[in-house]
Amino acid sequence: MATQVAPELLIVMGAGATPAQTEHVVARLAEVGVSARVSRGREATVIGAIGERDLLASLPLEAYPGVEQVLLIVKPYKLVSRELAADPTVIDVNGRLLGDSHFGLIAGPCTVEYREQTLETARVVAAAGVTMLRGGAYKPRTSPYTFQGLGAAGLEILAEARAETGLPLVTELLDPRDVEAVVDTADVIQIGARNMQNFILLSEAGRSAKPVLLKRGPSASLEELLMAAEYVMKEGNERVILCERGIKTFETTMRYTLDLGAVPVLKQETHLPVIVDPSHAAGRRDLVLPLARAAVAAGADGIIVEVHPRPEEALCDGPQQIPADEFAEFAREVVSVVTLMGKTVG
Repeated sequence: MATQVAPELLIVMGAGATPAQTEHVVARLAEVGVSARVSRGREATVIGAIGERDLLASLPLEAYPGVEQVLLIVKPYKLVSRELAADPTVIDVNGRLLGDSHFGLIAGPCTVEYREQTLETARVVAAAGVTMLRGGAYKPRTSPYTFQGLGAAGLEILAEARAETGLPLVTELLDPRDVEAVVDTADVIQIGARNMQNFILLSEAGRSAKPVLLKRGPSASLEELLMAAEYVMKEGNERVILCERGIKTFETTMRYTLDLGAVPVLKQETHLPVIVDPSHAAGRRDLVLPLARAAVAAGADGIIVEVHPRPEEALCDGPQQIPADEFAEFAREVVSVVTLMGKTVG
């Protein structure tokens, strides 16, 4: 995919503008070396002019037939901005939809520990109606002496779980050296909170054809999260999912403080889907369901949670994982709030 330069102008086509008039504007931009991103919404067509301001200034854009308004983009993030695409982005992952009225219920083990643990969990979450299966083959850990994941062997087990359940697979990419293996296996590439500002990794993910699930860093502002998403999108990958998973504050009763206010703010600032990870925010399974309900009520487009057949035996994050035999009821509780909010799962 070709690298894009951030757009500087928004060209709003009038309600009566014809496709030929839109193409004329795009063609004129191309003639002076400026590329364009066309976003056709329900109410208007918007062209993001991508290039140097001097080149953009050389065109009398306001005078072109069909052009209603020309606006300067002043925010540092351009491609992710709602200014560029007024309608919410809906991401299709192998027929499973996420965004706008489509809610994503993503669940699975924190990490792949062994084959039966992963397959058992996959069967349970599939039976409960989730839309995607999560699972880590490569795990970033605070201590270098704790379990780091099975690596390539874990990817093989996850691929087997997908083949059996039919669920699209979400798994984390940690290292640019593993891009090929992860991209070949994953249906959605996860960039974890610790790597939110690993700009080389973000660019590598942006060059792939797979959707990218980008988690907010524990000390990152919302603008920093959106700028990280911009790194992915500037490489041509427009399928980005933002994830709020808790931030560091003075509070110590939970692992992190879940910033639910981030959900409506992000929904105002960007056209990208926004999901929430209540498992990592809470660090305690008794809080996962209340936080999940709150996330749905705040307008989240999905949640991603951790499930394990025997959490007390888990090699990673056992205290926050939902026991597999309790997950069906958990899913029913979440779906009831999703329905109340006027959305459908998947």
